[in-house]
Amino acid sequence: MRTVPTRHPDRPHRTPAMVAGFAATLGVRGPDADQWRRLGEGLLVGDDAMDRLVEWMLTAGSKQMRPLFDRALTHGIAAVPDAPEPLREFFEQVEAVPAWVDHDKLVRGAKVLVSSGADGMYIARDVAMLGGYQFSGFNKTLLRTGALEKGSNQRWAETMQWAMDVLSEDGLAPLGLGYRSTIRVRLIHAFVRRHVAAMPDWQTEDWGLPINQTDMAATLVGAFIAPAVGAMGMGVMLTPSEADAVAHVVRYVGSLLGVEEQWLPLSFRDGVRVLVHTLSALADPDESTRRLAIPMSRDPLSWNYDRLPGVRRRLAYAQHLSVTGTFLGRATMRALGLPTVVVPWYPLLRMPTNLVRSAARVALPGGLDRAATRGAREQDRFMRTLVGARPAIGASAAQLTRAA
Repeated sequence: MRTVPTRHPDRPHRTPAMVAGFAATLGVRGPDADQWRRLGEGLLVGDDAMDRLVEWMLTAGSKQMRPLFDRALTHGIAAVPDAPEPLREFFEQVEAVPAWVDHDKLVRGAKVLVSSGADGMYIARDVAMLGGYQFSGFNKTLLRTGALEKGSNQRWAETMQWAMDVLSEDGLAPLGLGYRSTIRVRLIHAFVRRHVAAMPDWQTEDWGLPINQTDMAATLVGAFIAPAVGAMGMGVMLTPSEADAVAHVVRYVGSLLGVEEQWLPLSFRDGVRVLVHTLSALADPDESTRRLAIPMSRDPLSWNYDRLPGVRRRLAYAQHLSVTGTFLGRATMRALGLPTVVVPWYPLLRMPTNLVRSAARVALPGGLDRAATRGAREQDRFMRTLVGARPAIGASAAQLTRAA
């Protein structure tokens, strides 16, 4: 049996221009031979700890075990005095905060990410997630969870709600909101991995495992590092210490999410390295790329606006397309099935405001706290525009986890 699936290319793909240019500025290079081998091997590795726990829950009786899991997740394993050993072993592991975690750094990193406000969300949606559809290896799992039927708007809102939980005040503290949401996402990943891998048409030797280590690492840095890089292109500047605080958040979130230590960034520069390396290993676009990207690009045409909805929806469509086209470039836009001639009007319009706000955040006493408060308001407003109310994380994969 192959040690790497056939989806792993013979040589690294070219990374998107936005990431490649920033990486070159930092002196980040593509993967060497050993790193390239490990990227391929990671396509066949899941999350052993959570996969074992899910298998035990289903064997022992999910109706009895799932309430115990939920109680341990919400109140800690100490609140389940008669917890079965597999449950106790898992939660004792995730509740043990690694010695390298710096709480103050986590708080600062979360505030820095939130301070980018709606613009940071736009980069995450219009560049990281929408652009991710060009990597067909992701899509093979996504389509088998009913992604087309459920629609991208709800799935994106759930993903963004998880990120907002992570970045909420003390969200990553023990039993905090972000901690709980991350472990819940990890559980969902394990159910999806088990369900999709058992499908008769799933080709492990070709595609690897669903939601494998390489894909999870790419998704992790894509969710936090890529938006930070993109936001810089819209004038949201970070100091070196702020950037490293962001990387610290990514490192701890990845640890909670079940990502192996080799993919967890030690610094912001290291996070860009992980992003470059994982993106270079992902598959080329295929027919699934346009099937997923085109509907998502048109989601703004159905968003919730109280006043002048028709005009504001068309403006939002143009605005988000402007962000996508600016940062992904013509070749990627063509692969996604989107217009290749796009005027970068929105990023250019936002740059002066974001530069001034960045300077105020750094220079003025209490600047970061004020910027984070403003950014959180903008993000809450955008979420209401998307779905009107807080989405339930995992709802789009509910049929895969209902058995538990």
